[in-house]
Amino acid sequence: MTAVQKSADLCWGQRYIWLRHHQLPRNARHDAHIVITFDLPDGSPLAGVKAMLNYLVRRHEALRTTYHFDTPGAPQQRVHPPAPLPVTVVSIERDGTAAPAEVIERLSTTEFDLATEWPIRACVMTSGGKPRQAVVVLNHIAFDAWTVDAFERELVALRTGATSGRPAILEPVRHQPVDQVRYESSAGAVAVKDRALAYWRDEIAQLPADTFAARRTAGGEPARAATLTSPALLEVSRQLAAREHTWPSLVHLTAYAMVTAAYTGSSRIAHLSFTGNRGENAYADVMTCLFSPLLMRVEAPAEIRFSQLLRSVIDRFEAGQRYANVPYDELVELLVRESDRRGEPVRTGAEVNFLSHASHSARARRTTFTWNAAPTAWAAYGSDSYFRVIEMRDAVVLGLNASSAVLDADAIEKFLRGYEQLLLAVSDPAVDLTVGELADLIGFSPALLQDHPGELPGEAEPSGPATAALAAAVAEVNGLREVDPGRPYVVCGGRVLLIPGVLAKLRDAGWEGLSVYQLASPQSLDAVATHLIRVTVPATLTS
Repeated sequence: MTAVQKSADLCWGQRYIWLRHHQLPRNARHDAHIVITFDLPDGSPLAGVKAMLNYLVRRHEALRTTYHFDTPGAPQQRVHPPAPLPVTVVSIERDGTAAPAEVIERLSTTEFDLATEWPIRACVMTSGGKPRQAVVVLNHIAFDAWTVDAFERELVALRTGATSGRPAILEPVRHQPVDQVRYESSAGAVAVKDRALAYWRDEIAQLPADTFAARRTAGGEPARAATLTSPALLEVSRQLAAREHTWPSLVHLTAYAMVTAAYTGSSRIAHLSFTGNRGENAYADVMTCLFSPLLMRVEAPAEIRFSQLLRSVIDRFEAGQRYANVPYDELVELLVRESDRRGEPVRTGAEVNFLSHASHSARARRTTFTWNAAPTAWAAYGSDSYFRVIEMRDAVVLGLNASSAVLDADAIEKFLRGYEQLLLAVSDPAVDLTVGELADLIGFSPALLQDHPGELPGEAEPSGPATAALAAAVAEVNGLREVDPGRPYVVCGGRVLLIPGVLAKLRDAGWEGLSVYQLASPQSLDAVATHLIRVTVPATLTS
């Protein structure tokens, strides 16, 4: 990796993963890795497997791109010339070398150094010296769900071509990520983005401060994760979608909102959903990360029925999707300004994701509930909850990661089982449950219905050198002439996208202990600086 052919800013869709990567501690960054395993045909030569991977690296610039904040202004992606992809080869025989599972675990869980390493790793497992299986580890900053599907199809086509002896013919690559950036910087795209941000400014003004306010505790226990696999939900969600002339994903968003309302007692539910931004995009086929977190606000009073809530969710989602293609960091800035206006933090710590994996099977014949290993990597991100719905060939798999501050073990199990109960019940056209009836059906204990708005911390005591170091780094990275430590980072004029650069400046000056979202919070710089820890002392102070 020597000469650089071209560079550009980050795509709007890459910014969420960029910030997430830098928010997580190094030992948790594998939370954004994608692992693909595929079998190799008998007789595949190792040289042929490497040639297949190198062909894809030449074909897609995203696979040979690094990401940087070492230049003034916005972070950059840099495309490098094609070069052979390093491939780790491991044998399944007991020959004294590392076992495949050990090697794959290392490749899958070691963080990507985005500034020096391409966002792809590869491993080939051999038996008797012949390749049998390949594992590819990808970084999410270069791949979303659509991209992963396209990448897998190309792998299959190349593998089939190698088996048949007929070269695979792939669709030509029309656009690369830098083309997407060029479009996003155009006057037309910026005008569309500005209209979208105006929509979200109005939406954020109507968000509840904290959906989980009546259930929030001090926590203290580890975060937990559980999975419920339900073959019955696959057909039921599709039937409900057909009956209401909508998509199964929106049936699931409605079920999530209704169970959340039943649990929290809140009549206004807010969460982040996720949506792809390919649609009418002229660069819909570009190989990069183009999805966006989508803010959802749903009115769900105790008397609303499932069918009514579904129509509301459809309307809310469709309205939001029209304005979804905006940079995530700019949404965060709007949230901080709204929090500062209210004098209390506006929380959006719940995330919901719908994924379709129709080519995969759960192989479950009945509903199963499973406790998973503690989601330590996810917990390091700092969210309240992450709910995912995976629609597979033969079942729907529900997964819930939750902080103990908002859901204890009993509540997690009731949430997942109650979600299934809800959809099975309303699949009968004669049944149309209200939120209140659902709470009784699931057995949630009554929530404290009064509001418990959080307040922003009062004016912090100046922390001397830490505050001075933070203010200096904020000013330098953002090009600000002066910074008021009594105001939040964003209100001072700081850009959320530049926070990783601010943290790097602080490390260079000998300070650590601050995270991306602590700085991108509505707290004043004085308050944020209390998290900083001196790790080295400049020589001028010891001489």
